Amino acid sequence: MQPEEVNTGISLAEEVTEILRERIIKGDYAMGEKLTESRIADELKVSRTPVRDAFAELEKEQLIEHIPHKGCFARGLTREDVADIYAVRKAVESMAIQRAVDRADIASLKRMKEELENLRQYMQHYSHEQLLDSCAEFQRILHAMSGSRFIVQALDTYHGYVHYAQSETLKREDCFPEIYREHEAIYRALESRDKEAAVRAVQAQIDESARRALAWGYDR
Repeated sequence: MQPEEVNTGISLAEEVTEILRERIIKGDYAMGEKLTESRIADELKVSRTPVRDAFAELEKEQLIEHIPHKGCFARGLTREDVADIYAVRKAVESMAIQRAVDRADIASLKRMKEELENLRQYMQHYSHEQLLDSCAEFQRILHAMSGSRFIVQALDTYHGYVHYAQSETLKREDCFPEIYREHEAIYRALESRDKEAAVRAVQAQIDESARRALAWGYDR
């Protein structure tokens, strides 16, 4: 596995955690593969301390399992895990958009419309990283419009889990038209203050995201 440069602009432990989380979710570390502090520290060219902190965080997320006297092992995500994540996200996103319909202000809607246009342009030019960022920003605007810090926090919890699957599906150009239509439907429903249409649009978008993610991988 190729060494990765660690971004020291944030907490070193957080950066190591992010790298390991991505590797585990993507399956770079096989289910049940033993992970040692010394091995990871060598790979990332860091000391064992941030690796130890990362292991502790990922154990809380149940992406790593610590077995006494044996060590730490990658758990990864199963298809059932992914389906559950999207099911929970669907319920919370439905709450978020209902509140967003009541609280959507002109400035937020303008930002969302601009992001929708960015999404269209990035799809036309196949700008993968910008496309991924644009989708994430669209969601952040929607979540912020809910006006609930607890809903935002709950949704942020699941962001890391769906980010990597979304990253892979956004590499498929045949998915672009449907992804754009899903986001456009959410924006149109918010713009027209149609709560029922908004809930339908966000639930459809999550259902399709889940379908694409499960079709991409997670065959365990």
